Amino acid sequence: MGIDAQDIADRYAAVWTEADPQRRREAIAALWAPEAVHLLHPPVEVREAAARVGFDDPVLEARGHAELEVRVTRAYQEFVAPGEFTFRARKDALRLRDVVTFGWEMAPSAGGEAVGGGLEFVVVGADGRITADYQFPGR
Repeated sequence: MGIDAQDIADRYAAVWTEADPQRRREAIAALWAPEAVHLLHPPVEVREAAARVGFDDPVLEARGHAELEVRVTRAYQEFVAPGEFTFRARKDALRLRDVVTFGWEMAPSAGGEAVGGGLEFVVVGADGRITADYQFPGR
């Protein structure tokens, strides 16, 4: 499997910053398999609110291209479209067989230090597309 871990990381960050809806949709289809799942470890505020109503370990999930498109588009609209922030992959991508890990950052669009970020752990299928995507913000 000829997978370039940093290429996956860079394309991953780019899809979250793509302004054009059609290009974003195409990038999602090129990066994730049709049945792929994206699992988000929620921020502490969400986990605490869930615990108050009896959920011990909540996970936010998007499955398939349509749900991934909603997830990516909403993140774009909230963080990138207003012009304040951008997402970028760190240059730390590693691959072990079908698993790729990398860090990502949310940084001011004008440049400068990151104001947030996280760790991505993705499983890649034989066709080079992501089949499972585990996101850990704040790492």
